[in-house]
Amino acid sequence: MLFGFAVAVIVGFLLTAGKAWTGLATPRGAALGALVALWLAARVAAIAAPYAVYAALDVLLLPIVAIVLLRLLLKAGNRRNLPLAGLLGLLALANTGFHLAMLGAIGLAPMPFLHAGLALIVMVECVMAARVVPAFTMSASPGLVIVPRPRLDAATLAATAAALALWVIAPTGPLTGAVAALAALLHAVRQWGWQPWVTRHRPILWILHAACAWLPVGLGLLAAAQFGAVPASAGVHALAVGATGGLIIGMVTRTARGHTGRPLKVSVAEVAAYALVMGAAVVRVLLPLAWPALTAVALGAAALAWSLAFAIYLAVFTPWLLAARLGGSDG
Repeated sequence: MLFGFAVAVIVGFLLTAGKAWTGLATPRGAALGALVALWLAARVAAIAAPYAVYAALDVLLLPIVAIVLLRLLLKAGNRRNLPLAGLLGLLALANTGFHLAMLGAIGLAPMPFLHAGLALIVMVECVMAARVVPAFTMSASPGLVIVPRPRLDAATLAATAAALALWVIAPTGPLTGAVAALAALLHAVRQWGWQPWVTRHRPILWILHAACAWLPVGLGLLAAAQFGAVPASAGVHALAVGATGGLIIGMVTRTARGHTGRPLKVSVAEVAAYALVMGAAVVRVLLPLAWPALTAVALGAAALAWSLAFAIYLAVFTPWLLAARLGGSDG
């Protein structure tokens, strides 16, 4: 789910955005097909090949894409986005560490590497959300002005990075809890400044704001877990199902509409997909906290809702993505 599913979406987003950031060509045609084939080969190997083969295939994609993105950014002199290439490199290290731990090649447990992977994915989301969510909100709301607050953005990113690093590498304790609580507060303040209430009649926007709302919730739950108030898994799934899943379903529908030449106005089916992902997050995170006896029911219901949401995406968008862009221009 992290290194196969979420990473694939992040790679697609960064390669698409990289062209816009630099004005230079990103992989397409045969080169892009080779990257897709490598990703797909690892997915097939996960269920049909020895684990070592799966691991070898799975660790290749991220370093390749990190190098491609790094070269583009350096060639264009785009230093602002260099940290994103660095995050891809760190994700590659986390993925490699996970597989080495699973193979017994290193004397470490695999779970911290998964936590590190989730932490890095959340950092990518924090960076990109600050750029696209306010911009999308203003572009769709004539007259709305969202004042940039670079100091708040920098403080939010710094606190989030510190909180997640402590969560991954430090023992459970009050320091991690305090830093995570600070990060949660800063995220809440930052998002309030994005005026999410103006998007209530625009599902293609409110899904992004709803997903971002899970960032302070998840960090707050991680903070509470450091004091023994809730299980750590509550914060993990708030960040993974709510924030990551919500941002993915919101962005893949929006970008697919834009790149196939369709209006940025979603259908009933897409709204249902948004509701199902948000519902999966609520059920997975909150139901076990309120009624622990229903944890197994919550797992099944959340998995079903999540699966239905992305099945809807496939049903609606696969025909569009397999056809030429409307109007015939380059998508």
